Amino acid sequence: MACRIGEIVLKCRDLDVLARFWSEVLDFVELDREEGVYIEIGPREGFGGPQPTIFLIRNDDPKSGHARLHIDVNPTDRDQAAELERLLAVGAVPVDIGQPADASWHVLADPEGNEFCLLRSRLDPL
Repeated sequence: MACRIGEIVLKCRDLDVLARFWSEVLDFVELDREEGVYIEIGPREGFGGPQPTIFLIRNDDPKSGHARLHIDVNPTDRDQAAELERLLAVGAVPVDIGQPADASWHVLADPEGNEFCLLRSRLDPL
């Protein structure tokens, strides 16, 4: 038997801002909350599905350096260019972490500066 990722924990200063941002990016909903302490977001079908939830924990420490772990996302219903436009519209910002100019992915950051990558759709040809 093997494990699966049940939740991804992300420390943040503004729970509501990041919960709204990541819910919009991933089409997630709020599943649980303790006011001022944490918000858990996840798939509309709730806990226990194939996707992990994201557990946002309040932490006022400033972000320092690049994260050692980051999230990669793939568009599910549009091409990469259209998804990039959508993510920028909901608050993502481009980030240069030294990726090649001709990279097939886009490095972005959420409203608190946490880096993530937008890959091509799994349906796009290589």
